Amino acid sequence: MMNRFKLLILAGLITFLTGCQTAYYSAMEQVGVHKRDILVDRVEEARESQADAQEQFKDALEQFRSVVAFDGGELDKIYNQLQSEYDDSVDAAEDVSNRISKVEQVSEDLFDEWEEELTQYTNQKFRSQSAAKLRTTKARYKELIRSLKKAEKRMPPVLSALQDNVLFLKHNLNARAIGSLKSEYKGIKSNIDLLIKDMEKAIQDSDRFIKQMEQG
Repeated sequence: MMNRFKLLILAGLITFLTGCQTAYYSAMEQVGVHKRDILVDRVEEARESQADAQEQFKDALEQFRSVVAFDGGELDKIYNQLQSEYDDSVDAAEDVSNRISKVEQVSEDLFDEWEEELTQYTNQKFRSQSAAKLRTTKARYKELIRSLKKAEKRMPPVLSALQDNVLFLKHNLNARAIGSLKSEYKGIKSNIDLLIKDMEKAIQDSDRFIKQMEQG
């Protein structure tokens, strides 16, 4: 039997060729992977992207700290390093947002399918139990997505501030520019600290959600 990675590659290829999410789900179901499993996988991926972004924003902050502590040397070099960290931070933020969007997509499809399947029950007891489980899962998911979204919203202001400082340094490669950036460091550090804190909570909530889903 193909492993999960190969299954995802196959399903991704089918989706690319057909441009249809339904085809993706169908292909995955044929090999025993259902929307519930896909949701768990995507939450895991979102968690990993949050962890990667945490490290990247820490690196960007450290590089910014090095800039404001500049005490001689090649200004072009430290500018290029800061620009690189900013670019990497943009990429990390985009990955986080993309992963969250994929979580939202499959969760919506899963819950719609679940609601529809409730109408197919003839056994009222089973229908009630399944409906109760759906409500519980939705409540858990709502808590998770709130946490993910909160961390996501922290990123644009941080990126905007970093971009402003990178551009200012680019246009003013001199010691006076470094002095101007020093006053910005405290605010950027505070925002990045809050971002990292929210991302940590999102990671913890993701772990809890995954565990709850795996326990049934």
